[in-house]
Amino acid sequence: MRSKTPTWGPATLSEFDGVRFLHLDSIWVQGAMRIRKPDQLELEYIQRMCAWMLWRDEAQLCDGHAVQLGLGAAALTRFCHGQLKMQTTAVEINPEVIAACRQWFRLPANDARLEVVNDDAGRWVLDDSRLQTVDVLNVDVYDHDAASPVLDDEAFYAACRGVLVEGGLMTVNLFGRSASFARSAARIARAFGSDQVWSLAPTKEGNTVVVAARGVVVPSREVLEQRAATIESRFKLPARKWLRLVRPLAQNILQAL
Repeated sequence: MRSKTPTWGPATLSEFDGVRFLHLDSIWVQGAMRIRKPDQLELEYIQRMCAWMLWRDEAQLCDGHAVQLGLGAAALTRFCHGQLKMQTTAVEINPEVIAACRQWFRLPANDARLEVVNDDAGRWVLDDSRLQTVDVLNVDVYDHDAASPVLDDEAFYAACRGVLVEGGLMTVNLFGRSASFARSAARIARAFGSDQVWSLAPTKEGNTVVVAARGVVVPSREVLEQRAATIESRFKLPARKWLRLVRPLAQNILQAL
């Protein structure tokens, strides 16, 4: 039997008040970019996907390999590659999204520090050659309906942990009409350990960002506050607000493990 070639709906855009939005043949926003400030992280939940920065020592903040599973409008990829100057890989299954980002969302061509890969994220993290090669992993994988994460089982999160180095960090966007935060958070906690998982309060749009780590020791509050101040000064991100919003997993989730 011949395998079927996937077909993709068109990637489209809209613009409002100076912001360009990416869609996948639906009303749901897959990403955004302020046209005159393309390096700015426009969406609040995308900013919170950078909360991993609080858990990293300032001296090593921009070191290592950052990977995005799901390209969106390439905001995190542009940020990691362009502002943090990290080795950056983006894994996107839909070639239409890659083409749209190159044409409309300032995604640069691949270079010595950037690789954009047209591949399935679930397959990518299962490749043994990638074990313990990633320092920062951003997971934001949704279909055109944005109803729930496309990849959201314990095996997937275990594979995500597998690609992280010791001290590596993952952030996950949990959102959707059919999504269950408690169910997804419990799966992440089973893969990473409950003492290595935290969440931020939901945005007003309903996005909840989860942070998971592989062998991270949480620093003192004083150190976290200093890191937050540095992040705000260097990268203009609301890191002190993140500190007010972050929390360990709720007791009802822990009891379900």
